[in-house]
Amino acid sequence: MIAIKPIRSVAALTCGALAAGALAAGSVSVLQPRDAAASSHREAPLISGLPQYDNTDVYAFVSPDKPDSTTLIANWQPFSEPAGGPNFYPFAEDAQYDIHIDNDGDGQGDLLYRWTFDSKFKNGNTYRYNTGPVTSLDDPDLNFRETYDIDLLKLDKQKIVSKTKIANNIPTAPSNVGRASMPNYKTLRDQSVKQLPGGHTAFAGQADDPFFLDLRVFDEIYGGDLSEVGNDTVKGYNVNSVALQVPTKQVRQSDKQPVIGVWSTTQKKNAQGNFVQVSRLGAPLVDEVVIPVKDKDKFNASSPWDDAQFAKYVNDPELPKLIEKAYKIPAPATPRKDLVSVFLTGVDGLNKPPNVRPAEELRLNTSTPPTDSPKRLGVLDGDNAGFPNGRRLTDDVVDIELQALEGELTGNKNDLGDAVDVNDRDFGKAFPYLALPESGSRGPLAGKARGSVTENSGTLLNGGSGTSSGSDAGSDNAVLIASGAAGGAGALLVGTGLMWWRIHRRRSLGL
Repeated sequence: MIAIKPIRSVAALTCGALAAGALAAGSVSVLQPRDAAASSHREAPLISGLPQYDNTDVYAFVSPDKPDSTTLIANWQPFSEPAGGPNFYPFAEDAQYDIHIDNDGDGQGDLLYRWTFDSKFKNGNTYRYNTGPVTSLDDPDLNFRETYDIDLLKLDKQKIVSKTKIANNIPTAPSNVGRASMPNYKTLRDQSVKQLPGGHTAFAGQADDPFFLDLRVFDEIYGGDLSEVGNDTVKGYNVNSVALQVPTKQVRQSDKQPVIGVWSTTQKKNAQGNFVQVSRLGAPLVDEVVIPVKDKDKFNASSPWDDAQFAKYVNDPELPKLIEKAYKIPAPATPRKDLVSVFLTGVDGLNKPPNVRPAEELRLNTSTPPTDSPKRLGVLDGDNAGFPNGRRLTDDVVDIELQALEGELTGNKNDLGDAVDVNDRDFGKAFPYLALPESGSRGPLAGKARGSVTENSGTLLNGGSGTSSGSDAGSDNAVLIASGAAGGAGALLVGTGLMWWRIHRRRSLGL
Protein backbone atom coordinates (compact mmCIF):
# COMPACT_ATOMS: atom_id res chain seq x y z
CA MET A 1 0.00 0.00 0.00
CA ILE A 2 1.26 3.47 -0.82
CA ALA A 3 1.55 5.75 2.19
CA ILE A 4 -0.32 9.01 1.97
CA LYS A 5 1.95 11.00 4.24
CA PRO A 6 5.00 11.13 1.92
CA ILE A 7 2.79 12.32 -0.94
CA ARG A 8 1.48 15.14 1.25
CA SER A 9 5.05 15.91 2.25
CA VAL A 10 6.05 16.14 -1.38
CA ALA A 11 3.08 18.40 -2.07
CA ALA A 12 4.15 20.61 0.79
CA LEU A 13 7.74 20.55 -0.46
CA THR A 14 6.55 21.44 -3.98
CA CYS A 15 4.42 24.32 -2.77
CA GLY A 16 7.19 25.51 -0.52
CA ALA A 17 9.66 25.45 -3.37
CA LEU A 18 7.35 27.43 -5.62
CA ALA A 19 6.67 29.91 -2.83
CA ALA A 20 10.36 30.25 -2.11
CA GLY A 21 11.11 30.98 -5.74
CA ALA A 22 8.26 33.47 -6.00
CA LEU A 23 9.13 35.20 -2.75
CA ALA A 24 12.78 35.41 -3.64
CA ALA A 25 11.98 36.84 -7.05
CA GLY A 26 9.47 39.21 -5.51
CA SER A 27 11.91 40.38 -2.87
CA VAL A 28 14.31 41.43 -5.60
CA SER A 29 11.63 42.96 -7.83
CA VAL A 30 10.35 45.35 -5.17
CA LEU A 31 13.74 47.02 -5.19
CA GLN A 32 12.80 48.41 -8.60
CA PRO A 33 9.30 49.87 -8.03
CA ARG A 34 7.40 51.38 -10.95
CA ASP A 35 5.68 54.73 -10.56
CA ALA A 36 2.10 54.48 -9.28
CA ALA A 37 -0.60 57.01 -8.55
CA ALA A 38 -2.84 56.97 -5.50
CA SER A 39 -6.59 56.49 -5.47
CA SER A 40 -8.95 56.89 -8.45
CA HIS A 41 -12.48 57.90 -9.30
CA ARG A 42 -13.67 54.81 -7.41
CA GLU A 43 -15.88 56.81 -5.09
CA ALA A 44 -18.10 54.12 -3.52
CA PRO A 45 -17.33 50.68 -2.05
CA LEU A 46 -19.36 48.48 -4.39
CA ILE A 47 -18.60 50.22 -7.68
CA SER A 48 -14.85 50.38 -6.93
CA GLY A 49 -14.69 46.68 -7.83
CA LEU A 50 -16.52 47.15 -11.14
CA PRO A 51 -14.43 49.55 -13.25
CA GLN A 52 -16.26 48.79 -16.52
CA TYR A 53 -19.45 50.14 -14.95
CA ASP A 54 -17.92 52.97 -12.92
CA ASN A 55 -18.80 56.50 -14.04
CA THR A 56 -15.82 58.80 -13.65
CA ASP A 57 -17.03 62.16 -14.99
CA VAL A 58 -19.82 63.89 -16.87
CA TYR A 59 -19.47 67.00 -19.06
CA ALA A 60 -22.15 69.15 -20.66
CA PHE A 61 -21.43 72.38 -22.52
CA VAL A 62 -22.50 74.47 -25.48
CA SER A 63 -20.22 73.38 -28.32
CA PRO A 64 -17.60 76.13 -28.80
CA ASP A 65 -17.28 75.59 -32.57
CA LYS A 66 -20.97 74.87 -33.14
CA PRO A 67 -22.96 77.03 -30.68
CA ASP A 68 -26.37 75.80 -31.81
CA SER A 69 -25.48 72.37 -30.40
CA THR A 70 -24.79 70.90 -26.98
CA THR A 71 -22.04 68.38 -26.29
CA LEU A 72 -22.55 65.60 -23.76
CA ILE A 73 -19.65 63.44 -22.57
CA ALA A 74 -19.53 60.65 -19.99
CA ASN A 75 -16.55 58.53 -18.99
CA TRP A 76 -16.08 55.10 -17.43
CA GLN A 77 -13.30 52.68 -16.47
CA PRO A 78 -11.01 54.86 -14.30
CA PHE A 79 -7.24 54.51 -14.22
CA SER A 80 -6.92 52.42 -17.36
CA GLU A 81 -3.21 51.66 -17.64
CA PRO A 82 -2.40 52.16 -21.35
CA ALA A 83 -0.24 49.03 -21.58
CA GLY A 84 -2.90 46.85 -19.94
CA GLY A 85 -3.02 44.10 -22.55
CA PRO A 86 -3.78 41.65 -23.91
CA ASN A 87 -7.48 42.36 -23.30
CA PHE A 88 -7.18 46.11 -22.80
CA TYR A 89 -10.42 47.99 -22.06
CA PRO A 90 -13.70 47.13 -23.76
CA PHE A 91 -17.07 48.44 -22.64
CA ALA A 92 -19.22 45.84 -20.87
CA GLU A 93 -21.71 43.94 -23.00
CA ASP A 94 -24.08 43.36 -20.07
CA ALA A 95 -24.45 47.07 -19.32
CA GLN A 96 -26.58 50.03 -20.32
CA TYR A 97 -24.60 53.28 -20.36
CA ASP A 98 -27.03 56.19 -20.04
CA ILE A 99 -26.99 59.98 -20.19
CA HIS A 100 -30.16 61.53 -18.75
CA ILE A 101 -31.61 64.98 -19.43
CA ASP A 102 -34.11 66.75 -17.19
CA ASN A 103 -35.36 69.74 -19.19
CA ASP A 104 -38.04 71.06 -16.82
CA GLY A 105 -36.28 70.98 -13.44
CA ASP A 106 -38.53 68.42 -11.75
CA GLY A 107 -35.73 65.94 -10.95
CA GLN A 108 -37.01 63.39 -13.46
CA GLY A 109 -35.44 62.50 -16.79
CA ASP A 110 -37.31 63.65 -19.88
CA LEU A 111 -34.79 62.32 -22.40
CA LEU A 112 -32.40 59.39 -22.08
CA TYR A 113 -29.58 58.49 -24.46
CA ARG A 114 -28.56 54.85 -24.02
CA TRP A 115 -25.40 53.16 -25.32
CA THR A 116 -25.14 49.37 -25.54
CA PHE A 117 -22.08 47.51 -26.80
CA ASP A 118 -21.20 44.29 -28.58
CA SER A 119 -17.76 42.85 -29.27
CA LYS A 120 -15.97 39.88 -30.81
CA PHE A 121 -12.56 38.57 -31.80
CA LYS A 122 -12.10 37.81 -35.50
CA ASN A 123 -9.54 35.12 -34.73
CA GLY A 124 -9.90 33.16 -31.51
CA ASN A 125 -6.71 31.17 -32.13
CA THR A 126 -4.43 33.98 -30.95
CA TYR A 127 -4.12 35.95 -27.73
CA ARG A 128 -3.50 39.18 -29.64
CA TYR A 129 -5.73 42.27 -29.64
CA ASN A 130 -4.30 43.04 -33.07
CA THR A 131 -2.27 40.79 -35.36
CA GLY A 132 -0.22 43.53 -37.00
CA PRO A 133 -0.12 47.31 -37.46
CA VAL A 134 -3.65 48.76 -37.56
CA THR A 135 -4.15 51.71 -39.89
CA SER A 136 -7.97 51.85 -40.08
CA LEU A 137 -11.01 50.65 -38.16
CA ASP A 138 -11.68 48.00 -40.82
CA ASP A 139 -8.06 46.86 -40.95
CA PRO A 140 -7.94 43.02 -41.01
CA ASP A 141 -5.19 43.19 -38.37
CA LEU A 142 -7.59 44.66 -35.81
CA ASN A 143 -8.56 41.37 -34.18
CA PHE A 144 -10.83 42.80 -31.47
CA ARG A 145 -13.91 44.57 -32.83
CA GLU A 146 -16.41 46.51 -30.76
CA THR A 147 -19.59 48.25 -31.91
CA TYR A 148 -22.40 50.15 -30.24
CA ASP A 149 -26.00 51.26 -30.63
CA ILE A 150 -27.58 54.45 -29.27
CA ASP A 151 -31.26 54.60 -28.39
CA LEU A 152 -33.14 57.79 -27.54
CA LEU A 153 -35.87 57.24 -24.97
CA LYS A 154 -38.46 59.92 -24.31
CA LEU A 155 -39.99 59.77 -20.85
CA ASP A 156 -42.96 61.11 -18.97
CA LYS A 157 -43.07 60.72 -15.19
CA GLN A 158 -40.28 58.15 -15.48
CA LYS A 159 -42.26 56.02 -17.95
CA ILE A 160 -41.03 55.36 -21.49
CA VAL A 161 -43.19 57.14 -24.06
CA SER A 162 -41.13 56.37 -27.16
CA LYS A 163 -37.87 54.78 -28.20
CA THR A 164 -35.86 55.69 -31.30
CA LYS A 165 -32.62 54.09 -32.48
CA ILE A 166 -30.30 56.87 -33.60
CA ALA A 167 -27.14 54.76 -34.07
CA ASN A 168 -26.70 51.13 -35.03
CA ASN A 169 -23.57 48.98 -35.13
CA ILE A 170 -21.11 51.91 -35.00
CA PRO A 171 -17.45 50.93 -34.43
CA THR A 172 -15.70 52.19 -31.31
CA ALA A 173 -12.19 53.57 -31.28
CA PRO A 174 -9.93 50.75 -30.02
CA SER A 175 -7.60 50.90 -27.05
CA ASN A 176 -4.33 52.58 -27.99
CA VAL A 177 -2.11 49.50 -27.84
CA GLY A 178 1.09 51.30 -28.83
CA ARG A 179 2.91 52.99 -31.68
CA ALA A 180 4.02 49.75 -33.29
CA SER A 181 0.47 48.41 -33.32
CA MET A 182 -1.30 51.69 -34.13
CA PRO A 183 1.23 53.98 -35.81
CA ASN A 184 -1.30 56.77 -36.41
CA TYR A 185 -3.91 56.57 -33.69
CA LYS A 186 -5.45 59.93 -34.65
CA THR A 187 -6.66 58.34 -37.88
CA LEU A 188 -8.52 55.72 -35.87
CA ARG A 189 -10.03 58.43 -33.65
CA ASP A 190 -11.15 60.47 -36.67
CA GLN A 191 -12.74 57.43 -38.29
CA SER A 192 -14.69 56.67 -35.11
CA VAL A 193 -16.49 60.06 -35.15
CA LYS A 194 -19.78 59.47 -36.93
CA GLN A 195 -22.45 61.80 -38.28
CA LEU A 196 -25.91 60.46 -37.45
CA PRO A 197 -29.41 61.30 -38.67
CA GLY A 198 -31.17 64.17 -36.94
CA GLY A 199 -28.07 66.33 -36.62
CA HIS A 200 -26.31 64.13 -34.04
CA THR A 201 -22.59 63.41 -34.01
CA ALA A 202 -21.31 60.46 -31.96
CA PHE A 203 -18.09 59.01 -30.61
CA ALA A 204 -17.28 56.09 -28.35
CA GLY A 205 -13.89 54.72 -27.44
CA GLN A 206 -10.77 55.32 -25.44
CA ALA A 207 -9.51 58.79 -24.47
CA ASP A 208 -7.01 60.38 -22.14
CA ASP A 209 -8.66 60.92 -18.77
CA PRO A 210 -9.72 64.58 -19.03
CA PHE A 211 -10.05 65.06 -15.27
CA PHE A 212 -7.02 66.84 -13.82
CA LEU A 213 -6.50 66.97 -10.05
CA ASP A 214 -4.34 65.92 -7.14
CA LEU A 215 -6.20 63.12 -5.36
CA ARG A 216 -3.90 63.32 -2.36
CA VAL A 217 -6.69 65.34 -0.79
CA PHE A 218 -7.48 61.94 0.74
CA ASP A 219 -4.13 61.86 2.55
CA GLU A 220 -5.13 64.10 5.44
CA ILE A 221 -6.11 66.95 3.11
CA TYR A 222 -2.99 67.23 0.95
CA GLY A 223 -0.60 65.88 3.55
CA GLY A 224 -1.86 68.03 6.43
CA ASP A 225 0.52 70.84 5.50
CA LEU A 226 -0.14 71.35 1.76
CA SER A 227 3.05 69.46 0.98
CA GLU A 228 1.13 67.10 -1.30
CA VAL A 229 -0.20 69.29 -4.10
CA GLY A 230 0.68 69.85 -7.72
CA ASN A 231 0.67 66.24 -8.91
CA ASP A 232 -1.93 65.32 -11.53
CA THR A 233 -2.87 61.95 -10.08
CA VAL A 234 -4.68 60.72 -13.20
CA LYS A 235 -1.93 61.81 -15.59
CA GLY A 236 -0.94 59.01 -17.92
CA TYR A 237 -4.17 57.05 -17.57
CA ASN A 238 -7.07 56.57 -19.95
CA VAL A 239 -10.84 56.18 -19.69
CA ASN A 240 -13.61 54.86 -21.89
CA SER A 241 -15.71 57.72 -23.23
CA VAL A 242 -19.00 58.25 -24.97
CA ALA A 243 -19.70 61.64 -26.53
CA LEU A 244 -22.73 62.98 -28.33
CA GLN A 245 -23.27 66.35 -29.96
CA VAL A 246 -26.96 67.15 -30.32
CA PRO A 247 -28.91 70.13 -31.69
CA THR A 248 -29.70 72.19 -28.61
CA LYS A 249 -33.32 72.67 -29.60
CA GLN A 250 -33.79 68.91 -29.29
CA VAL A 251 -32.76 68.71 -25.64
CA ARG A 252 -34.03 71.91 -24.02
CA GLN A 253 -37.69 72.47 -23.22
CA SER A 254 -37.98 75.81 -25.03
CA ASP A 255 -36.22 79.09 -25.70
CA LYS A 256 -37.87 80.44 -22.56
CA GLN A 257 -36.72 77.46 -20.47
CA PRO A 258 -33.23 76.65 -21.78
CA VAL A 259 -31.78 75.02 -18.62
CA ILE A 260 -31.16 71.28 -18.70
CA GLY A 261 -30.01 68.97 -15.91
CA VAL A 262 -27.62 66.19 -16.94
CA TRP A 263 -26.39 63.03 -15.23
CA SER A 264 -25.20 59.60 -16.27
CA THR A 265 -25.90 56.13 -14.90
CA THR A 266 -24.83 52.56 -15.52
CA GLN A 267 -27.17 49.60 -15.33
CA LYS A 268 -25.65 46.13 -14.97
CA LYS A 269 -27.50 42.90 -15.72
CA ASN A 270 -27.86 40.78 -12.60
CA ALA A 271 -28.11 37.00 -12.20
CA GLN A 272 -31.86 37.13 -12.85
CA GLY A 273 -31.32 38.91 -16.16
CA ASN A 274 -32.63 42.27 -14.93
CA PHE A 275 -30.76 45.55 -15.28
CA VAL A 276 -29.90 47.21 -11.96
CA GLN A 277 -28.40 50.69 -11.55
CA VAL A 278 -24.93 50.47 -10.03
CA SER A 279 -23.43 53.88 -10.76
CA ARG A 280 -24.58 57.48 -11.02
CA LEU A 281 -22.81 60.77 -11.62
CA GLY A 282 -23.82 64.38 -12.18
CA ALA A 283 -21.72 67.18 -10.70
CA PRO A 284 -18.10 66.21 -10.01
CA LEU A 285 -16.85 64.96 -6.63
CA VAL A 286 -20.27 64.85 -4.95
CA ASP A 287 -20.22 61.13 -4.19
CA GLU A 288 -16.50 61.26 -3.44
CA VAL A 289 -16.31 64.05 -0.84
CA VAL A 290 -19.89 65.11 -0.01
CA ILE A 291 -21.74 61.82 0.48
CA PRO A 292 -20.44 59.77 3.46
CA VAL A 293 -19.40 56.13 3.14
CA LYS A 294 -22.59 54.75 4.66
CA ASP A 295 -24.70 56.27 1.85
CA LYS A 296 -22.36 56.11 -1.16
CA ASP A 297 -23.74 52.89 -2.60
CA LYS A 298 -27.26 54.10 -1.86
CA PHE A 299 -26.56 57.31 -3.78
CA ASN A 300 -25.21 55.33 -6.74
CA ALA A 301 -28.43 53.31 -6.89
CA SER A 302 -30.75 56.31 -6.49
CA SER A 303 -32.41 58.86 -8.78
CA PRO A 304 -32.24 62.68 -8.56
CA TRP A 305 -35.96 62.73 -7.80
CA ASP A 306 -35.15 61.26 -4.36
CA ASP A 307 -32.20 63.50 -3.49
CA ALA A 308 -33.93 65.19 -0.56
CA GLN A 309 -32.54 62.31 1.51
CA PHE A 310 -28.98 63.53 0.80
CA ALA A 311 -29.58 67.29 1.20
CA LYS A 312 -28.25 67.29 4.77
CA TYR A 313 -24.77 66.43 3.50
CA VAL A 314 -24.80 69.45 1.18
CA ASN A 315 -26.13 71.78 3.87
CA ASP A 316 -23.55 70.60 6.39
CA PRO A 317 -20.55 69.19 4.46
CA GLU A 318 -17.67 67.43 6.18
CA LEU A 319 -14.74 68.76 4.14
CA PRO A 320 -14.77 72.40 5.39
CA LYS A 321 -14.55 71.08 8.95
CA LEU A 322 -11.56 68.96 8.06
CA ILE A 323 -9.89 71.93 6.37
CA GLU A 324 -10.52 74.00 9.49
CA LYS A 325 -8.94 71.32 11.64
CA ALA A 326 -5.89 70.96 9.41
CA TYR A 327 -5.31 74.56 8.33
CA LYS A 328 -7.25 76.69 10.84
CA ILE A 329 -9.41 78.19 8.10
CA PRO A 330 -12.86 78.73 9.66
CA ALA A 331 -15.60 76.63 8.13
CA PRO A 332 -18.53 78.72 6.81
CA ALA A 333 -21.71 78.77 8.86
CA THR A 334 -24.40 76.21 8.11
CA PRO A 335 -26.86 75.51 6.59
CA ARG A 336 -25.06 76.04 3.28
CA LYS A 337 -27.65 77.56 0.96
CA ASP A 338 -24.82 78.56 -1.37
CA LEU A 339 -23.86 74.92 -1.90
CA VAL A 340 -27.49 73.92 -2.37
CA SER A 341 -27.56 76.28 -5.38
CA VAL A 342 -24.31 74.84 -6.78
CA PHE A 343 -25.15 71.15 -6.36
CA LEU A 344 -28.94 70.86 -6.14
CA THR A 345 -30.95 73.70 -7.68
CA GLY A 346 -28.79 75.82 -9.92
CA VAL A 347 -27.71 79.40 -9.33
CA ASP A 348 -30.31 82.20 -9.48
CA GLY A 349 -30.06 84.17 -12.71
CA LEU A 350 -27.67 81.66 -14.24
CA ASN A 351 -28.81 78.03 -14.46
CA LYS A 352 -31.73 77.61 -12.07
CA PRO A 353 -34.93 76.46 -13.82
CA PRO A 354 -38.30 77.71 -12.59
CA ASN A 355 -40.08 75.58 -9.99
CA VAL A 356 -36.97 73.48 -9.57
CA ARG A 357 -36.97 70.38 -7.40
CA PRO A 358 -33.63 70.13 -5.54
CA ALA A 359 -31.72 67.31 -7.21
CA GLU A 360 -28.07 66.55 -7.85
CA GLU A 361 -27.68 67.22 -11.56
CA LEU A 362 -25.13 69.02 -13.70
CA ARG A 363 -27.22 72.03 -14.75
CA LEU A 364 -26.47 73.84 -18.00
CA ASN A 365 -28.10 76.99 -19.34
CA THR A 366 -27.95 76.23 -23.06
CA SER A 367 -28.61 79.89 -23.94
CA THR A 368 -25.27 81.00 -22.46
CA PRO A 369 -22.95 81.47 -25.44
CA PRO A 370 -19.50 79.87 -25.38
CA THR A 371 -16.46 82.07 -24.96
CA ASP A 372 -13.32 82.17 -27.08
CA SER A 373 -11.20 82.50 -23.93
CA PRO A 374 -12.53 80.12 -21.27
CA LYS A 375 -11.32 80.68 -17.72
CA ARG A 376 -10.47 77.65 -15.66
CA LEU A 377 -12.42 78.90 -12.63
CA GLY A 378 -15.57 79.38 -14.65
CA VAL A 379 -18.31 81.37 -12.95
CA LEU A 380 -16.06 82.24 -9.97
CA ASP A 381 -13.85 84.18 -12.39
CA GLY A 382 -16.67 85.83 -14.32
CA ASP A 383 -16.91 83.22 -17.08
CA ASN A 384 -20.57 82.24 -17.03
CA ALA A 385 -20.09 79.56 -19.68
CA GLY A 386 -18.13 77.43 -17.21
CA PHE A 387 -18.77 75.30 -14.13
CA PRO A 388 -21.12 75.22 -12.28
CA ASN A 389 -23.03 76.25 -15.41
CA GLY A 390 -22.47 72.91 -17.05
CA ARG A 391 -18.92 71.62 -17.18
CA ARG A 392 -16.30 72.03 -19.89
CA LEU A 393 -13.22 69.86 -20.24
CA THR A 394 -10.98 72.77 -19.23
CA ASP A 395 -12.89 73.73 -16.07
CA ASP A 396 -10.78 73.30 -12.93
CA VAL A 397 -13.61 71.84 -10.88
CA VAL A 398 -11.43 70.90 -7.91
CA ASP A 399 -10.29 74.48 -7.31
CA ILE A 400 -13.82 75.78 -7.99
CA GLU A 401 -15.40 73.38 -5.52
CA LEU A 402 -12.72 73.88 -2.86
CA GLN A 403 -13.23 77.63 -3.02
CA ALA A 404 -17.02 77.25 -3.00
CA LEU A 405 -16.88 74.90 -0.03
CA GLU A 406 -14.85 77.52 1.83
CA GLY A 407 -17.49 80.19 1.19
CA GLU A 408 -16.40 81.96 -1.99
CA LEU A 409 -20.04 82.50 -2.99
CA THR A 410 -20.90 83.99 0.42
CA GLY A 411 -18.14 86.60 0.39
CA ASN A 412 -15.36 84.54 1.98
CA LYS A 413 -12.84 85.14 -0.81
CA ASN A 414 -10.09 82.54 -1.04
CA ASP A 415 -7.67 81.04 -3.51
CA LEU A 416 -7.67 77.43 -2.39
CA GLY A 417 -6.63 74.84 -4.94
CA ASP A 418 -4.61 71.69 -5.59
CA ALA A 419 -2.02 73.39 -7.85
CA VAL A 420 -3.11 71.28 -10.85
CA ASP A 421 -4.63 73.83 -13.20
CA VAL A 422 -4.66 72.17 -16.62
CA ASN A 423 -4.81 68.72 -18.15
CA ASP A 424 -1.50 67.11 -19.08
CA ARG A 425 -2.62 66.65 -22.71
CA ASP A 426 -4.20 69.24 -24.98
CA PHE A 427 -7.90 68.94 -25.71
CA GLY A 428 -9.17 69.03 -29.27
CA LYS A 429 -10.73 72.02 -31.00
CA ALA A 430 -13.55 69.99 -32.55
CA PHE A 431 -15.85 67.18 -31.46
CA PRO A 432 -15.32 65.03 -29.44
CA TYR A 433 -12.79 67.50 -27.96
CA LEU A 434 -11.23 64.76 -25.79
CA ALA A 435 -7.45 64.35 -25.90
CA LEU A 436 -6.13 61.25 -27.64
CA PRO A 437 -5.51 58.35 -25.26
CA GLU A 438 -2.09 57.62 -23.86
CA SER A 439 -0.24 55.02 -25.88
CA GLY A 440 0.65 51.63 -24.48
CA SER A 441 4.23 52.25 -25.62
CA ARG A 442 4.59 55.57 -23.82
CA GLY A 443 7.75 56.20 -21.85
CA PRO A 444 11.46 56.12 -22.74
CA LEU A 445 12.68 53.68 -25.36
CA ALA A 446 15.75 51.52 -24.93
CA GLY A 447 18.76 52.02 -27.23
CA LYS A 448 18.78 49.87 -30.37
CA ALA A 449 22.03 48.27 -29.27
CA ARG A 450 24.19 48.21 -26.18
CA GLY A 451 26.42 51.24 -26.02
CA SER A 452 24.33 53.25 -28.50
CA VAL A 453 22.70 55.40 -25.81
CA THR A 454 23.91 58.98 -25.82
CA GLU A 455 24.88 60.88 -22.70
CA ASN A 456 21.61 62.83 -22.53
CA SER A 457 19.14 60.04 -23.34
CA GLY A 458 18.10 58.08 -20.28
CA THR A 459 16.71 54.61 -20.99
CA LEU A 460 15.39 51.62 -19.11
CA LEU A 461 18.85 50.11 -19.37
CA ASN A 462 20.57 52.90 -17.51
CA GLY A 463 17.82 53.73 -15.05
CA GLY A 464 16.94 56.95 -16.87
CA SER A 465 20.14 58.56 -15.59
CA GLY A 466 21.17 60.01 -18.93
CA THR A 467 24.45 58.07 -19.02
CA SER A 468 25.54 54.99 -20.91
CA SER A 469 27.81 53.40 -18.34
CA GLY A 470 27.97 49.64 -18.41
CA SER A 471 27.53 49.46 -14.65
CA ASP A 472 24.01 50.87 -14.84
CA ALA A 473 22.97 48.32 -17.43
CA GLY A 474 24.67 45.62 -15.43
CA SER A 475 22.76 46.51 -12.26
CA ASP A 476 19.42 46.14 -14.03
CA ASN A 477 20.57 42.91 -15.63
CA ALA A 478 21.56 41.75 -12.16
CA VAL A 479 17.98 42.24 -11.01
CA LEU A 480 16.71 40.10 -13.88
CA ILE A 481 19.40 37.49 -13.25
CA ALA A 482 18.64 37.39 -9.53
CA SER A 483 14.93 37.02 -10.21
CA GLY A 484 15.58 34.27 -12.75
CA ALA A 485 17.98 32.52 -10.39
CA ALA A 486 15.42 32.62 -7.60
CA GLY A 487 12.79 31.13 -9.88
CA GLY A 488 15.32 28.56 -11.08
CA ALA A 489 16.10 27.58 -7.49
CA GLY A 490 12.42 26.98 -6.92
CA ALA A 491 12.23 24.83 -10.04
CA LEU A 492 15.28 22.86 -8.90
CA LEU A 493 13.66 22.17 -5.53
CA VAL A 494 10.48 21.05 -7.25
CA GLY A 495 12.41 18.72 -9.53
CA THR A 496 14.39 17.25 -6.62
CA GLY A 497 11.22 16.68 -4.64
CA LEU A 498 9.48 14.91 -7.51
CA MET A 499 12.52 12.69 -8.11
CA TRP A 500 12.58 11.70 -4.42
CA TRP A 501 8.86 10.93 -4.49
CA ARG A 502 9.19 8.70 -7.56
CA ILE A 503 12.06 6.68 -5.98
CA HIS A 504 10.14 6.34 -2.71
CA ARG A 505 7.00 5.25 -4.56
CA ARG A 506 8.85 2.59 -6.58
CA ARG A 507 10.39 1.16 -3.38
CA SER A 508 7.00 1.06 -1.61
CA LEU A 509 5.61 -0.95 -4.54
CA GLY A 510 8.58 -3.33 -4.47
CA LEU A 511 9.73 -2.30 -7.93
